[in-house]
Amino acid sequence: MRTRRAVLEAAAQVMGVRGYEAATMAEIIQRAGVTKGALYFHFSSKHALARAVIMEQTQHFDQKVSDSRLQDAIDFTHQVAVALRDDPLLQAGTRIALETTFSEEPLVPYQAWIDIIVKMFSDAKENGELLPGVSPEGAAEFFVSSYFGVQLFSLAASDRTDLPDRVTTLWKHTLPGLATAGALSHLEPRGSEARAAV
Repeated sequence: MRTRRAVLEAAAQVMGVRGYEAATMAEIIQRAGVTKGALYFHFSSKHALARAVIMEQTQHFDQKVSDSRLQDAIDFTHQVAVALRDDPLLQAGTRIALETTFSEEPLVPYQAWIDIIVKMFSDAKENGELLPGVSPEGAAEFFVSSYFGVQLFSLAASDRTDLPDRVTTLWKHTLPGLATAGALSHLEPRGSEARAAV
């Protein structure tokens, strides 16, 4: 497991800096400090390694459960925004997804993120937080695609330093179309930590 983790972290660092196409297995092996055999024991190809980087990126986040599942979704997306500034694995995953979008075998991480948000929105619907006509699946897909665009814009504009502010703006514009008036009155688009800090 240590070897696998070392290879994943090395791949994230190399692919995050060089990009998916330019990254070589030889450089990843060197960065990880493992043998060629050890790398290929865990990953049969660069494509398989890149897919593992993408799958790993959703595993590191605590998904809290509170009385407000919409607030949980807001807090989760702010947690991801902060991680996108500092976590090479997450940065590499988004770069791989972008670079392979137009290839014959795109490596698409979106479904894992959509599944997380669908669960939160479905719970929010059961709790009476979502407007009657809102589909958790449709809303989650819309939100994740919007989030992906926002983080790319933030990367270009500020190297993601302003991403939390942009995520707040995204929620301010999205929540009125999602949340009931009662739910909207107690939601904090900046995240629960921002409310606690006031």
